[in-house]
Amino acid sequence: VQLQAFGGGLAQAGGYLRLSCAASARPWSSYAIAWFRQAPGKDREFVASIGYTDHNRDYADSVKGRFTILSYGADNKEYLQMNSLRPEDTAVYYCAIKRGSRYSPLMGDYEFWGQGTLVTVSS
Repeated sequence: VQLQAFGGGLAQAGGYLRLSCAASARPWSSYAIAWFRQAPGKDREFVASIGYTDHNRDYADSVKGRFTILSYGADNKEYLQMNSLRPEDTAVYYCAIKRGSRYSPLMGDYEFWGQGTLVTVSS
């Protein structure tokens, strides 16, 4: 399975971006997708996840109310809508997929990862 994240770029504080995650295949009938990010000099951290079958969502406290994870089965893509961006959101964003519909904030639960896309938020 190959994942590709795209849609990153430069945004101003208070602005928005929408990231997309495309998977070459969905190897399981039940799965969850998540977004993680890694800022310069920091560890990779959980951002948001969504279960494919129930669409239950989970968010990191730092992005609640600003970011929305979306899944549209028709086009086999997941999206991360990022509003009210802050300079501290600057990071490389990665999407990942795990078996089983229950979302998880744990990196170790995800089996396949995409290459990241860089988001830079200027103040």
